[in-house]
Amino acid sequence: MSEITPPLILIADDDKITRMVLRQAMEQEGYQVVEAIDGESCLAIFSRLRPDVVLLDAIMPIMDGFACCARIQQLQGATQTPVLMITGLEDQDSVDQAFTAGAVDYITKPIHWAVLRQRVRRLIQQVRLYRQLEEANSKLQRLATVDGLTQIANRRRFDEYLEHEWQRMMRERLPLSLILGDIDCFKLYNDTYGHQAGDDCLRKVAQVMQMAAKRAIDLSARYGGEEFAVILPHTEQSGAIQVADDIRVGVKGLEIAHASSKVAQAVTISLGVATTIPSQASSPEMLIMAADQALYQAKAAGRDRYCTDAIESDY
Repeated sequence: MSEITPPLILIADDDKITRMVLRQAMEQEGYQVVEAIDGESCLAIFSRLRPDVVLLDAIMPIMDGFACCARIQQLQGATQTPVLMITGLEDQDSVDQAFTAGAVDYITKPIHWAVLRQRVRRLIQQVRLYRQLEEANSKLQRLATVDGLTQIANRRRFDEYLEHEWQRMMRERLPLSLILGDIDCFKLYNDTYGHQAGDDCLRKVAQVMQMAAKRAIDLSARYGGEEFAVILPHTEQSGAIQVADDIRVGVKGLEIAHASSKVAQAVTISLGVATTIPSQASSPEMLIMAADQALYQAKAAGRDRYCTDAIESDY
């Protein structure tokens, strides 16, 4: 809900006069208003427009306000829209029923208009605060899982996702591949061109990694320093090799000058590829070790290449 766009109020009441008076009162407060004549139309409008507050009559034909309110709670999911029940019933059972159905407040008929305006105003404030909190939490969650420099997944997210996909692939008896990559001679690059250029190099390599992880289930991450990783669920070794070679070619294709490199006159990357079908007898750590061993072999063989390894007992 934007501070610029007026809040949207959904009024659900089978009485035309009541709807008209409620509309006038809400529009005088500067709110947008949409009307529903019964519970079914209320649910349809709610699903389509997602109003900021619902003013719901308790007594309506076919589907009363209590049943409608309970259905709204089922439709809401993570987004919470407050429902204010308007009822001519003042007995304790009716009040309890309203709150049990999910209403956050109620007001009795005949309506005390000053009280209604105040309560709607308070609900609007609560909605705004709640959504601001949701946005802040979303940003914090992103900060907790994204590497600040490269804007791809960080080591924490890598660890969480590898564990999650390990368990999923173990249940489904499907292969899981991991690529570890290390920029060749990166310390020499920093020493020659400076840390600012080094940071820019890391960002460009991260973009190559991100582009190589084409599927939604693939995850590219900064593993640490100049090391990167790609998790490839449901991927055979041949598929992981193709991704690794795409990364190698892509990094070289950046043509980032590296006069101090022992490999070429441009920045290159070495990669280790490991594949396994997860089982109780193995672990994510074993897959990381296998990819790391393959990476070591790629470096020892001259860098700017990939090597492969596997957990042989499982794959």
